[in-house]
Amino acid sequence: MPFLPVDGESSGTVNLYYEDHGTGRPVVLIHGWPLNGASWEKQEAALLAAGHRVITYDRRGFGASDKPSSGYDYDTFSADLDAVLTHLDLRDAVLVGFSTGSGEVTCYLSAYGSARVAKAVMLGAVPPFPLSTEHDPDGSGGVVLQEVRNAVHADRPAPIADFLADFYDVDVLGGDRVSDQLAQYSWNAGVSASGRATVDRVPAWLTDVRADLPKIDVPVLIIHGDADRTLPLRSTAVPLSEAIAGARLVVLEGAPHGLIWTHATEVNDELLAFIGE
Repeated sequence: MPFLPVDGESSGTVNLYYEDHGTGRPVVLIHGWPLNGASWEKQEAALLAAGHRVITYDRRGFGASDKPSSGYDYDTFSADLDAVLTHLDLRDAVLVGFSTGSGEVTCYLSAYGSARVAKAVMLGAVPPFPLSTEHDPDGSGGVVLQEVRNAVHADRPAPIADFLADFYDVDVLGGDRVSDQLAQYSWNAGVSASGRATVDRVPAWLTDVRADLPKIDVPVLIIHGDADRTLPLRSTAVPLSEAIAGARLVVLEGAPHGLIWTHATEVNDELLAFIGE
């Protein structure tokens, strides 16, 4: 199992678990909360079949990576991403971030630039700022996220199950695009993460990255579901697409937040077409 040691600051060295498969243009897949790199299996299969090199990794605190007591902010996660790109000496890479991973893509490009990156994709996007804005005047995004954090802190397994029910729109897509086993598989991944990481990661969703967006100078594709209950389209992907010069927004009809699984075929078609342009 390959591990990459990165700076853990007060917690010492942190070892990140990563996988590197295939050849061709590198595509780096950055997972969302509360999952891990294995959540990309449908995209990894499609990308490998198309002749790409695919790199996945588990964030600190999640999956097989070390679980330190601190470092669950976008600055640290972006530094970890930079360590992965540098260690593997990736060039002309495509960064693909899902959910909170889209925040890493944004902050990485702002802080480290695009010398190693050719394109970026954001799926089920968190940025630019899920608090009160003209797109979300009542600040409901921030209220919901704080409620999630409080619930996770109080009794982590139960709210993760509730979160995943809306993550996949199980009441609508269950038995069709979402099996009981998928929900259980995702729950297993969520509860196997560090409790500290699971709680501390939530406030990062509220990070205001609006000042970072004008610094993005690579082509950007944003894919979002119009049935996303976790991060509603109008308060995330719409203002994000308006704030990034030249960004393209693709809205998938009926897709929930967990669209990388429920709508994998549609996501993969858009992803491969964008990479191939």
